[in-house]
Amino acid sequence: MVCFEQLHRSLSHCLALCCLALVVSGAQSSVASEDDPLESINRATFEFNIQADNYVLRPLAQGYDAATPTVVRRGVNNFFGNFLDANAALNAYLQGRVGFGWDNTLRVLANTTLGIFGLFDVATDMGIPRYQTDFGHTLAVWGVPAGDYIVLPFLGPRTYRSGIGTFVDAYASPAGQVDGREAQWGLRGVELIDFRAGLLGTDRLTSGDQYIFFRDAYLQRRASLVSDGQGVDSFSEFDDGWEEDDL
Repeated sequence: MVCFEQLHRSLSHCLALCCLALVVSGAQSSVASEDDPLESINRATFEFNIQADNYVLRPLAQGYDAATPTVVRRGVNNFFGNFLDANAALNAYLQGRVGFGWDNTLRVLANTTLGIFGLFDVATDMGIPRYQTDFGHTLAVWGVPAGDYIVLPFLGPRTYRSGIGTFVDAYASPAGQVDGREAQWGLRGVELIDFRAGLLGTDRLTSGDQYIFFRDAYLQRRASLVSDGQGVDSFSEFDDGWEEDDL
């Protein structure tokens, strides 16, 4: 069963980071309505991430995909997904969405017990819905502004708010529940490779300016998440000449 003691101990640090986000973000209420003031830095980091993916992460993911049986890959993915469901349940409660939190709690209970520690996704087979959320979404519900768009080394696209959420969410991941740096980094590595393997089929779906595509796609996804799927399309709000025909 997922333990959240470390996450609870980190909430005081999280609140301090929230205050920092409010100061840095100023009066911004939606990152999608602002320009990209960090674009020059972001593009350099984005290019670094692309090269790291091309030469390290994608080859590892391809090897993992080729060498690992489908049933094993599915079990690994389900295992990490069970922790995501647990984290989403906690965040749903923090957002005041008790019904969604209960649904995810039932998912975790079913998959941890009947699904053998999350290796099998029996909750989906039972018709228990999944509510996808994270601590960045919780901060949005609490009124923390999104802040500027930023690309982090290895982690990729974020806003100030979702970036803070990422580091808090890490406490609820499998790596956050074990002791020892070797075990933690090992779990993070497996989780990252498993995630990247799931994206191998999407590598050639973009063309044109990839930076703009990934930026707008990320901001659109976050807007949809924060508005529970009711977000307004904001793909063209950056005045930089990107058109949907470029896809």
